[in-house]
Amino acid sequence: MEILAQMIIALIPAAAVVAVVYVFLKKQGEKEISSLSIQLKKERQQFFLEPRVEAYQRIVLLMERINPHSLVMRTHNPQATAITMQTELLNTIRNEFDHNVAQQIFISLNAWEMVKKSKEETIKIINIAAKQMEADASATDLSSKIFEIISEIDELPTEITIKLLKEELQRLF
Repeated sequence: MEILAQMIIALIPAAAVVAVVYVFLKKQGEKEISSLSIQLKKERQQFFLEPRVEAYQRIVLLMERINPHSLVMRTHNPQATAITMQTELLNTIRNEFDHNVAQQIFISLNAWEMVKKSKEETIKIINIAAKQMEADASATDLSSKIFEIISEIDELPTEITIKLLKEELQRLF
């Protein structure tokens, strides 16, 4: 019995040392894991920052390219008919959008929804102008009608979306 008591007395300090070492190592490991986690998060953000910035740039460029002002000026062909111009404008919008559709993975869901709405609203403007044309109307007539319609709009959908994109991009920094 005396030997057992002496063993217990000897084991108690050893167990205490083991417990202290365990707690110390556990806390040290948690600090290292936390530090590593922060470092990995920073590296991940840095890795994805450049593609995200590029995506915002590309989407802003998309909005600029489908803005009715620049779209009409870029695609205008004075020899074309209004219906040919309408078709060309709509195809250009869809092609521009399709070319940039993958950028949605780098921008917010809200921003992407605004991009889609801007595209649809721009298409509506063009279609409204085209419906007001006579059958023999020229591309110049359609262009004039589009400019007339957009002059009545305070802020174009593409302009609103560009503002939103810029605000979101600023929040990244």
